[in-house]
Amino acid sequence: MAHPHRTTITRYARRRWTALPAVLAAAVSGLLVALTLGASPAAAEPPAPPSVSEARTMLDGLSEQAEGSMDGYSRDRFPHWSSQGDNCNTREAVLKRDGDGVETGADCYPTKGSWTSPYDGETWTEPSDLDIDHVVPLAEAWRSGASGWTQDKREELANNLEIAQLLAVTDNVNQSKGDKDPAEWMPPSSGYHCTYARMWVWVKDTYGMTADAEEKAALEKVLTGC
Repeated sequence: MAHPHRTTITRYARRRWTALPAVLAAAVSGLLVALTLGASPAAAEPPAPPSVSEARTMLDGLSEQAEGSMDGYSRDRFPHWSSQGDNCNTREAVLKRDGDGVETGADCYPTKGSWTSPYDGETWTEPSDLDIDHVVPLAEAWRSGASGWTQDKREELANNLEIAQLLAVTDNVNQSKGDKDPAEWMPPSSGYHCTYARMWVWVKDTYGMTADAEEKAALEKVLTGC
């Protein structure tokens, strides 16, 4: 292919640099608007879970043990919706992260946005229609070893944004889940089962929780079919 004439390149370069101040000004202006409105620049997602092969290795490493007692359990033993900075608590931080076009007030509560629940594929525009689900429910964690943890460690689990433990989901779907493990409940959207299983195993592995035989079997079945 013949090379473009040098004068063409020079003229293109001049046009590009001449337009640069305007481009920068527009970008800065847009950023200032976004900061003023508290807008989320784009939809985001929870941290990506490990691969299927990594999840299966983690699952094999979970200590198999019957679930423990609920004696002494209370959600208050897992302090949740702790501060995440910038006037946001954990619930609000997840809503900002998992939503599309989210705008917030000074108190970090969403005033605009939409959220698509991965559990059922439904989209919502009111934050009140969403629960923030603990992928491994707090009561399940209690029965899987957390009863013996320090309060600080339980609070860390309940507010952990570094692993896929927290998701914005349709409220009544989350309520149907309750504190069930994967042997008893999986998301209505079957296409999400593989991701959900990988998330579940990741959380349990990270915190050294146990898993009962039925739970491990259900997770192995899902991961085998991924």
